Amino acid sequence: MSLSTLIGFLIAFGIGLWFWRDSLGAREQARAASARACRQSGVQLLDDTVALERLWWRRDRDGRLKLERLYVFEFTDTGLSRRVGSVLLVGWRVEVLHMEGGDLLVP
Repeated sequence: MSLSTLIGFLIAFGIGLWFWRDSLGAREQARAASARACRQSGVQLLDDTVALERLWWRRDRDGRLKLERLYVFEFTDTGLSRRVGSVLLVGWRVEVLHMEGGDLLVP
């Protein structure tokens, strides 16, 4: 294995590791925001989880390029019906949180 191949592999591994860690942190931010919104609205967050719906590049308020992630979650107010909500993050910052049949929340 040549040195340039090894360096290329280490760079690719480092980028993959960074992306994995960054994604875990963003997902936890989205889960915490959705749980907090459900608690404040008096509804139950189902499965205590969020699912990644979309991933894209976007500039933040300061003009820096960051990953935009849209997470969706389900909640119930009666225990019988499932409703959908979404959390939009730019980087790890929650930009918009929306709950079906409810308000559009912008932190």
